[in-house]
Amino acid sequence: MRTNQPAQDGAMYSKLHAVARQVGQIVVGKDLQVRQALTCLLAGGHLLIEDVPGVGKTTLAHALAISLGLRFNRIQFTSDLLPADVAGISIYEREKNAFVFHPGPIFTQVLLADEINRATPKTQSGLLEAMEERQVTADGVTRPLPEPFFVIATQNPLHQVGTFPLPESQLDRFLMCLSLGYPDAAAERALLMGEDRRVLLKSLPAAMTPEELAAAQRGLRQIHAAPALIDYVQALAAASRQSGAFAEGMSPRAAIALLQAARAWAALEGRDHVLPEDVQAVLVPVCAHRLRPLKSAHGVALASRELVLQLQQSVPV
Repeated sequence: MRTNQPAQDGAMYSKLHAVARQVGQIVVGKDLQVRQALTCLLAGGHLLIEDVPGVGKTTLAHALAISLGLRFNRIQFTSDLLPADVAGISIYEREKNAFVFHPGPIFTQVLLADEINRATPKTQSGLLEAMEERQVTADGVTRPLPEPFFVIATQNPLHQVGTFPLPESQLDRFLMCLSLGYPDAAAERALLMGEDRRVLLKSLPAAMTPEELAAAQRGLRQIHAAPALIDYVQALAAASRQSGAFAEGMSPRAAIALLQAARAWAALEGRDHVLPEDVQAVLVPVCAHRLRPLKSAHGVALASRELVLQLQQSVPV
């Protein structure tokens, strides 16, 4: 029987919990979503936060970047945003008698793509190479992005005016998709009576360094997934393909993402092995945005989550 993580790893994951507590003091009443977001970044994935304006999506992204000690850039996506506004552009400089590349805001460690679905599909697709390959190609030259590199994107519900749906290929690049929702009465009262969140962000210290985060990510390779656990992940993938409830089932990439997120969740629990409960804890945020209901209807995101929960209940552990 496997034991909890070795003592030398305890300090590392206590720092991760310190990050979660610190972010939870900024984004009040959303401890589960904060932990899910931290799980996503620990697993090395990109995060999509979908909800109505004003519930703290941008604040969550900013607080995570500061708490993890990462460089942070924000791009406000609009319908007239061009791919060059994201990646950068070459400008002719007379003194050098040559074109010089000026990096865009994507050259950072955490890129907040705010309201990503308000940009045109052409601009959205400009993020694909960066999210998948951690590099940007401009003017025929490929330039690596800083390490680590995360995209935290926010999007408004598709029924709002001026939004463009993200294509399936773009959605698949996001490891997890979260929804914050409205705060409960106690959390909302704390927000109303407390200090401005923007002021608190300015005084927020870094609870980790990028090097410590990278070490924690490397530690995920030591989180053991037993053959029976792999069987469970495969059974979930197979059931999604055979259920008839989804237009397409889980891809192999989605199954890999599910296992990686489950490893990160187990690490935050202080274990060196993955349990079925870890897979279940991340199943909806990893899979709901990837699995489209067979019949599209108003409120597809909610329908997807409900169907994924039904999928989980239908597959025995």
